[in-house]
Amino acid sequence: MNGNEISRRQFIQSTAALTGSSLLSSCSKKKRTLSAADQVTLGKTGLKLSRLGIGTGSIGGSVQRDLGSDGFNRLVRYAYDQGITYIDTAEGYKTHEMIRDAIKGIPRENLFIQSKMGGIPEKPLEAIDRYRSELGVDYIDSLLIHAVRNYEWDEERKRIMDALEEAKDKKIILSHGASYHSLPALKKGVELDWTDVSLVRINPQGINIDSENKEWGPTSNVSHVPAVVEQINLMHEKRQGVIGMKIIGEGVFTDIEDREKAIRFNIEAGYANAIVIGFRNTAEIDEAVMHISNIQVESAQVQNIEAASMYCAV
Repeated sequence: MNGNEISRRQFIQSTAALTGSSLLSSCSKKKRTLSAADQVTLGKTGLKLSRLGIGTGSIGGSVQRDLGSDGFNRLVRYAYDQGITYIDTAEGYKTHEMIRDAIKGIPRENLFIQSKMGGIPEKPLEAIDRYRSELGVDYIDSLLIHAVRNYEWDEERKRIMDALEEAKDKKIILSHGASYHSLPALKKGVELDWTDVSLVRINPQGINIDSENKEWGPTSNVSHVPAVVEQINLMHEKRQGVIGMKIIGEGVFTDIEDREKAIRFNIEAGYANAIVIGFRNTAEIDEAVMHISNIQVESAQVQNIEAASMYCAV
């Protein structure tokens, strides 16, 4: 390569850098209104899901099961019509088969389905096959180890971790991770390169979020929020996908102001790639969609030219 070629390459690189800076500068004062239906990327997985997800595990799934087949179908279909393509479930919720019926006729590629495996089954791969059959799908987008509480959970559930890795290699699941029910368990999940997706309990009021206490029940408060946020920031550094749960304190927030505050906290600051809420009716979906649509982000926060172009175009 001669000097002229080097100079030309340097010129192209410097021009691209200036173009990128100009793009960011030109739209730095512009804002983009967010939407519950936005298809966001889940960390390093590259998988897309709607910014808002519909949860099927309120009070262990009893809230959604009590809707009955017709009521549950209407709820899921209504959510889908609003652009909510992310459905969150678990073996323990006993809603797999209800979801199978609710999503009939919807193109599989339009949905992001996340489930969870509880306990330590003797044959995890057989359990995954059963989940797929119950859900009526060939693959599960994300399969998590459910409700880990101990720092040593990776040792306790190594058999499951190995099985999920094998299932991912076979493409019968597309990503794996864990849902957390204590701060020590959360810290371990951050440390593991194995973790693709983390389902984290987080809201600014600190109700029912991850803390040092490993017991079930409302033992957390606002003082526990910074420690969870610290771990979430580390997750993002490692490009783990982060999904926020217990956004409205597992239904504790009866005031609309508290619910809006919690949704805004997670999304506006970018703590969660997506959030999931267990809905009981369409009015609750409408409210969450409204809260997200009231959130605007500065386009100048975008860190690459391609994304900046998209944001400026809105």
